[in-house]
Amino acid sequence: MAKFGKWIGAGLGAFAGGPIGAIIGFTIGSMFDGGKEAVTRGTRGGYSSRTTTGGYVMSLLVLVAAVMKADGKVKKSELDYVKKFMVHNFGEASAQEAIKMLRDLLQQNIPVNEVCLQIKQNMNYSARLQLVHFLFGIAQADGQVDPTEHKLITHICDQMGIGTSDFESIQAMFIPNTESDYKILEIDRSATDNDVKKAYRRMAMKYHPDKVSTLGTEVQNAAKEKFQKVNQAYENIKKERKIA
Repeated sequence: MAKFGKWIGAGLGAFAGGPIGAIIGFTIGSMFDGGKEAVTRGTRGGYSSRTTTGGYVMSLLVLVAAVMKADGKVKKSELDYVKKFMVHNFGEASAQEAIKMLRDLLQQNIPVNEVCLQIKQNMNYSARLQLVHFLFGIAQADGQVDPTEHKLITHICDQMGIGTSDFESIQAMFIPNTESDYKILEIDRSATDNDVKKAYRRMAMKYHPDKVSTLGTEVQNAAKEKFQKVNQAYENIKKERKIA
């Protein structure tokens, strides 16, 4: 609990005064020592020039709650996916605390537009892309992305300022079709072999885990999954085209 509580305390300091701070502040209660103190240390207007690991995890949990509630039912498979993700990236103890907080968040009304605006103003683009990747993973946890969940994720992306090509690239990682590998690299099937190589280099740079290194090794490790899917898409296209 200590590490997770420390993250949340730091996150509250960065987001106090905004909708995320209000939501978490209501939920936190007496779960973590120093939580209320962290709120009082918030920066003016609730905004920080640099998102901390705590701020990132808080933003993630709030958006996860919104997406999980979108289809009107919270599935065990979704909770299991969140726990598995948290255990893998943040450890067993932190995962247990995150799930407790998530269960409380699921009982709240999430002001999605306001939350997305605060995230857009506080979080760099690469970190926002990683949020989208995780949200799609949650939505697909039961084997398919429900239309209502898909609609909400699309809306979240629009509100967070995610570009159409980037949205389609991440979406293709979870909703495969015959064009998925090309979508992931943000190119058309008509692209030349040279265009494919250029696209791969561009996407590898955009999705490289180092882009979210400021959020800590835990979030950086989570970003590797997205990076690996870019690599796999490129390998599939090379095999299909017999590119050396």
